[in-house]
Amino acid sequence: MNKVLTIGLLWHSNSSGNLGVGALTVSHLELIHRAASRAGISPRFILFHPHDPSPPYVGGFAASHVINGRFMISPGGYWKELGQVDLMLDIGAGDSFADIYPNKRFAYIIATKEYCFLKGVPLVLAPQTIGPFSRQPHISAARHVMERAHAVFARDPLSFDVAKQMAPEARVHRAIDVAFALPFTRTARPGSDDQPLRVGVNVSGLLYSGGYSGANDYGLTIDYRAYTDQLVAAFLQRGARVELIAHVNTSLPRDDDGAACDIIHDRYPETVRVPGFASPSAAKSHISGLDFLVAGRMHASIAAWSSGVPVVPVSYSRKFEGLYGSLSYPWLVPAKGFTTAEALAFTLDAFDRRSELHADIASAQPVVDANLETYVGWLSDTFRRMAA
Repeated sequence: MNKVLTIGLLWHSNSSGNLGVGALTVSHLELIHRAASRAGISPRFILFHPHDPSPPYVGGFAASHVINGRFMISPGGYWKELGQVDLMLDIGAGDSFADIYPNKRFAYIIATKEYCFLKGVPLVLAPQTIGPFSRQPHISAARHVMERAHAVFARDPLSFDVAKQMAPEARVHRAIDVAFALPFTRTARPGSDDQPLRVGVNVSGLLYSGGYSGANDYGLTIDYRAYTDQLVAAFLQRGARVELIAHVNTSLPRDDDGAACDIIHDRYPETVRVPGFASPSAAKSHISGLDFLVAGRMHASIAAWSSGVPVVPVSYSRKFEGLYGSLSYPWLVPAKGFTTAEALAFTLDAFDRRSELHADIASAQPVVDANLETYVGWLSDTFRRMAA
C-alpha cells in the first residue's frame, strides 16, 4: 500500500472568481498527482485559501481553511493544522510574493510562511512570480523566506534572476506557470470555410477601469479602454464573430471583467457576450475553440497559448514579458512603450499573421514541457525521499 503524505496547498483557491488563481490550483493538483504516481505515494491535501464566496469547482480536500486573522492567531487554527502537514506547497496566488500590494496582504503572505519554519514544516515556493521587492522591511522578509525555504521555483527568467540576486543562498529553480498543464476538453472549430472567424476579446475589468484607483495605476502608455473599443470595432468590420470573455468575476466593480464586457456589449450589440464560466477548465475549453484571442488577463492568455490558439496578451506587468520572453513569443502588447494606435496596429497585424503565431506556439511547446518536467521531477524525487 502506498504511503500517504499530507500536502498543504497554501495561497491556492478552489473557488476564486479570478479563474487565473483557480487555474493554478487545478493545474497544480494535476502536476502533483503526476509526481505522486511516479513516486508511489498517495497524496492527501489540506487547502489554505483566502475567503471567496463563489461555489467550489474542485474538491477532494481532507480539509479546507480560510486564511484570516482569527485563523492565524487561534491556537486551534493555522498553528494546529500545520501539525498535520508533511510538506507545504505555497503558490502565493501566482504573483502575491511581492511588495506591490497593501502591507496587510504582504503581512499575511509572510506570516503563513514563517509559521511553517517555526513548526518545522518544509516549505516550497511553488512556481510563481518572485517580486518585485523595492522597499524595507519587505526585502529583508522576502530574503529570509527564500533562504529558509526547502526550494524556490520561479515561473519566469526575470523572477529567477530576482530570487538569485536577493537570496543567493536560496535553492532557486527555473520552472514555468503550472497553468500550462490545466486540463480541458477541446472545442471543435467549424469545419466550413464560410463560417466567420471566432475572435475572443478577454477584457480586463481592472485595466478597463484604469486600475483600482482609476488613475492608470499600472502606468500603461496605451489607453486600454480606447484600444479595446477600437479593436472590437475593427474585428466586427472584418466580419469576425467577436466574443467578449470574462476571466475574473468579482464583486469589486473595477476588477470585474464581466462588468467591462457588458459595457462593450451594450456599445456593440453585434458582439457575443459569453456567459461566465463555472471553472477554469470550462474557460480554457471554450477558448480552445477560438481562432484568435486578445487577452488582458495572463491566465486567459495561457489558456489560449496552451491549447494552440494564436493569442496577443496585453501586458500590464513584467510577469507577462518574463513569461512570454522565456518562450521567445514576441506577440504581446507591452505594458509600456506602445501608443494606443501602435498597439491597435500591432494586434491587427498579428491577427492577419495568425499562422505565424500558431507556429511560434508549436515551436516553443518543448520549452514548456521541459520546465513543467523540472518541477514534476523535483516533486517526485522529494516525495520518494519523504516516503522512504
